[in-house]
Amino acid sequence: MAIFLNNASKVIVQGMTGSEGRKHTSRMLASGTSVVGGVTPGKGGQSVDFDGTAVPVFNSVGEAMAETGADVTVIFVPAKFTKAAVVEAIEAEIPLAVVITEGVPVKDSAEFFTLSQGSKTRLIGPNCPGLISPGQANAGIIPADITQAGRIGLVSKSGTLTYQMMYELRDIGFSSAVGIGGDPVIGTTHIDALQAFEDDPDTDAIVMIGEIGGDAEERAADYIKAHVTKPVVGYVAGFTAPEGKTMGHAGAIVSGSSGTAAAKQEALEAAGVKVGKTPSETAQLMREIMQGLAG
Repeated sequence: MAIFLNNASKVIVQGMTGSEGRKHTSRMLASGTSVVGGVTPGKGGQSVDFDGTAVPVFNSVGEAMAETGADVTVIFVPAKFTKAAVVEAIEAEIPLAVVITEGVPVKDSAEFFTLSQGSKTRLIGPNCPGLISPGQANAGIIPADITQAGRIGLVSKSGTLTYQMMYELRDIGFSSAVGIGGDPVIGTTHIDALQAFEDDPDTDAIVMIGEIGGDAEERAADYIKAHVTKPVVGYVAGFTAPEGKTMGHAGAIVSGSSGTAAAKQEALEAAGVKVGKTPSETAQLMREIMQGLAG
């Protein structure tokens, strides 16, 4: 078991013939992911060679799904074309769409997010590293060789902190790691991932990485208090950020006391979540929990 993505997942890549799509398709294939096709309008019928593996290109998501049985799409298209690509994926009813592209206009994200609600498509992103179930499948840009399969679940707003946490706990390993993205409007939330990890019999404990801005972490804390029985460790990026400062992600801006790292830490600790002051301290807290579960 893993959440959202497993060894039976069949992946297509929208934008596979572009430089980023090509590079990361090669990495996904190298990690054992079943990449069954690419989608580039006007290039259907061609194929791209990846170290001797010919991956066919289709004109549309619907055509690719009909021909290959694909159930996951990873979207590597420029920001100005992202909305059209996501809408196409949702209308084709692909079960999982992972939107890697950064710089997508919030208006576009809001429109395709609204379209995804009540649809058959789970949306992850935009502006995210994707997700990985180590040893099974990798959909996105997370390095596959920094960790191994294990029983920790990870959900994170930050791509680089996802990688650091996976590396620091590489000897214990992960069931799945999900990078949800840091934009103001995203598809899958902390709460969605927490629910999936709570329901996953192969996940024993959860690391949740948030960052300053918005109230997603506070809402996640309320959810953990009410619904999550597994141990959760948290980290909030941005303890040293001054008020009004935007950090990296479009969603990470603090206004007044709401959205600060301290407020988020307080909410999480009130829900029984141990919060690390640094990524390394957070990893150590998780290490102690896993040793306690093993003991």
